Amino acid sequence: MLVLLPPSEGKTSPPRGPALDLDALSSPGLTPVREKVLDALAEVSRRPDAAAVLGVGASLADEVLRNTVLREAPTAPARRVYTGVLYGAAGLDSLTPAARRRAHESVRVVSGLWGAVTPEDPLPAYRLSMSTDLPGIGPLASAWRGPLGVELDARADGELVVDCRSAAYLAAWHPPRSADWVAVRVLREVDGVRSVVSHHAKHTRGVLTRHLLTRRARPPRDAEGLAAAASELVGDVLLAVELGPPARGARTLSLVVA
Repeated sequence: MLVLLPPSEGKTSPPRGPALDLDALSSPGLTPVREKVLDALAEVSRRPDAAAVLGVGASLADEVLRNTVLREAPTAPARRVYTGVLYGAAGLDSLTPAARRRAHESVRVVSGLWGAVTPEDPLPAYRLSMSTDLPGIGPLASAWRGPLGVELDARADGELVVDCRSAAYLAAWHPPRSADWVAVRVLREVDGVRSVVSHHAKHTRGVLTRHLLTRRARPPRDAEGLAAAASELVGDVLLAVELGPPARGARTLSLVVA
């Protein structure tokens, strides 16, 4: 099983910790691109128009400025740095040792700066979205597509891929045809009418992630097994679980909430 998550928009800055060491990150094949994106991000973050280029508001000027010193900034495991609705629900920093090992093996966070990381990779807090057209690099999803394919295709080969990414991060890499690829969609049902939601989607995807990491049964191995595991949440968190038919690309697992 491979669970794909987007990073959180906001990050918690570690108060202390070792400085960034790219050689300490998983997926060392991504290091050359990480170096280039890191340098380009630092350069653009020094510009007067940095906030506009990075697509953030003026209120986040301090976070943008922090991008200029990422190589010297303190780091902490990604499970502590990534915060927000999805990560609050997933609770990656409060897992048992056994579940934490499962997360290290199974969870990959697809990132505009790092490409892909595990929850244990030591990272500084930063501000960069995969949707950014970064001067000196270009559109980040395009820049990462090839390197992520080299790094992740073999990991996903023959595996169940539980895809909880948003559209911007989905564009950076598609699992190979040999993978059983399932995209997780969240629908809200009110008075019999269903609609796509964003806040509920983040929370519910986080709940599903934690469930997959903490349930006592073995991890699901295919789309049907994933639907069965998600159905264990019906009556508590979910109203219904529906698995779409096989089609080109990903199958869709719809999680229905109230």
